[in-house]
Amino acid sequence: MFDYSARPELLKDRVILVTGAGRGIGAAAAKTFAAHGATVLLLGKTEANLTQVYDEIEAAGHPQPVVIPFNLETALPHQYDELAAMVEAEFGHLDGLLHNASIIGPRTPLEQLSGENFMRVMQVNVNAMFMLTSTLLPLLKLSQDASVVFTSSSVGRKGRAYWGAYGVSKFATEGLMQTLADEIDGVAPVRANSVNPGATRTSMRAQAYPGENPSNNPAPEEIMPVYLYLMGPDSTGINGQAFNAQ
Repeated sequence: MFDYSARPELLKDRVILVTGAGRGIGAAAAKTFAAHGATVLLLGKTEANLTQVYDEIEAAGHPQPVVIPFNLETALPHQYDELAAMVEAEFGHLDGLLHNASIIGPRTPLEQLSGENFMRVMQVNVNAMFMLTSTLLPLLKLSQDASVVFTSSSVGRKGRAYWGAYGVSKFATEGLMQTLADEIDGVAPVRANSVNPGATRTSMRAQAYPGENPSNNPAPEEIMPVYLYLMGPDSTGINGQAFNAQ
């Protein structure tokens, strides 16, 4: 496990947007960031899941989060602009962006992967991630110390058979992170890095490995040290790096 111990007030007064915040790693990250003082913007497509995370954060007495129902698969360019305008009007800037939302798509040989399925995975995992990044970058640049964290995968670092569009999308994720990191290096108070969560007890993992015993994998809460490190000031100056949570 990534070795880092976060102080309680690590993210005090920071505004952090988390995609896919309704469940799994996104929900765990949102709650963990809030527990360390951040105001978390919970973005996801299922409002009921986001509301549950909101309620848990509020019940724990942490800063009041914001629920943002947003469908990354169908969102149009003007909706990204409206999202950025809302964040700017409400907070004036953004200190952190965790790209966590992804879909896995069919696990099948490329030869049998339909164009429709390929494009759907790329839409959520790559196109929407690019749109969010480019639209929110001006607000991240208004922070004194902002961090963008991209969620990668081991299959986005070395290609593996039958991972189809998902694997390709994670290579694209690493490429987007590296390109952004190089562009902002030394010119903006923003850093960009990626995290490979590794095998984690989530519904997506269960979908990918139905025969696996989930209790052999750590819960999302257990892999949070690397996320805290990258979102907090201790990682200032760390840019363009690929991290492993485990």
